[in-house]
Amino acid sequence: MIIFILPASRGGAERSEAEGRVTKKENNSPLSLHALRVDSSPARGGAWMAVLFALVLGACATAPEPAPRWSIIVHGGAGVIERANLTPEVEAQYRASMQRALDTGGAILDRGGSSLDAVEAVIREMEDDPLFNAGRGAVFTAEGRNELDASIMDGRTRAAGSVAGLTRTRHPISAARAVMQNSRHVMLIGEGAETFARTQGLEEVDPSYFFTERRWQQLEENLRANTLPIPQRPAGAPPAPRAHLTWPDDHQFGTVGVVAFDTNGDIAAGTSTGGTTGKRWSRVGDAPIIGAGTYAQNTICGVSATGTGEFFIRVSVARMICARIEFNGESAQEAADSVIAEVGATLNNQGAAGDGGVIVLDGEGRPAWAMNTPGMYRAWQTAGGEPTVQIFADEE
Repeated sequence: MIIFILPASRGGAERSEAEGRVTKKENNSPLSLHALRVDSSPARGGAWMAVLFALVLGACATAPEPAPRWSIIVHGGAGVIERANLTPEVEAQYRASMQRALDTGGAILDRGGSSLDAVEAVIREMEDDPLFNAGRGAVFTAEGRNELDASIMDGRTRAAGSVAGLTRTRHPISAARAVMQNSRHVMLIGEGAETFARTQGLEEVDPSYFFTERRWQQLEENLRANTLPIPQRPAGAPPAPRAHLTWPDDHQFGTVGVVAFDTNGDIAAGTSTGGTTGKRWSRVGDAPIIGAGTYAQNTICGVSATGTGEFFIRVSVARMICARIEFNGESAQEAADSVIAEVGATLNNQGAAGDGGVIVLDGEGRPAWAMNTPGMYRAWQTAGGEPTVQIFADEE
């Protein structure tokens, strides 16, 4: 009796007729067996059938999961986010916001919308959510301003756009997409970026729109700790409350980011942030830097990062993850783990180590994430699958 298992490729398993046994060759494919010549006698044939059955079951068990029709993964920042310090009420708010992000992006992808549209729509929503350090709810600079950064990348063409230092454009992610699609540039900053956004008809708001009491009090604490002067409350801000607000996750890095894979197999990634509390001298982190905070390349991967941006720039985190997948043959999870470990092994000139996290989709839309912090607001969903929302590092 002859049994053929296709497809055949390098190596395989074949029976030595002289020795009456199966020898396993070096093989990179679990289903790449050549023909097995099996003794048709009842005793020996039955034994060979059992061996063959076991081989096929093992091959099936190690085969990768099928690619989803669409998928999306979202983050809302990483940092010192621990159960002991996060009240049930605040935790519920974050989980609800992350679920809304999945609902918004998933609805676009499920009706055949593009990954770029899904990324922009979800980030616009998060830029309007005061829970997150992006858009409304962004942290303040040492001068008492909100300076906003964002980037977006199209994995199909590797076109990209980014903006930094915006103070009036309501949705920086839309400004970044306009730079990508309606200019010959990749990155615009400051007043020039604001002027460009205005020519694109993007909504402008008074700077006081971005004000939140929570972030202002964080700024005051930061400046006191660094013996720096506290600026006047911004014009248009509400009067100072009598009581001090206490939020348990004040040490998070509140960047927001999205990676999406659509029904055409196109990947897009985007990131938006207010930066770090008390930043000075027009500091810019990794969020608007293509290859550091954001990267997308069809058939390879898409990445959005969150953390201490200086380290992510130095390690070129987003591009490095995709490069390890492309050139080393690593899985998205392996690549993400390796690069975040490299961030953690990198020191600044004060001796502090890098920290933060990433979300990743591989070239077929399978999600992965990694962090070296106690928590990261994260959520993902694939077509036909159940949504997953997690906060703490030990959640499975």
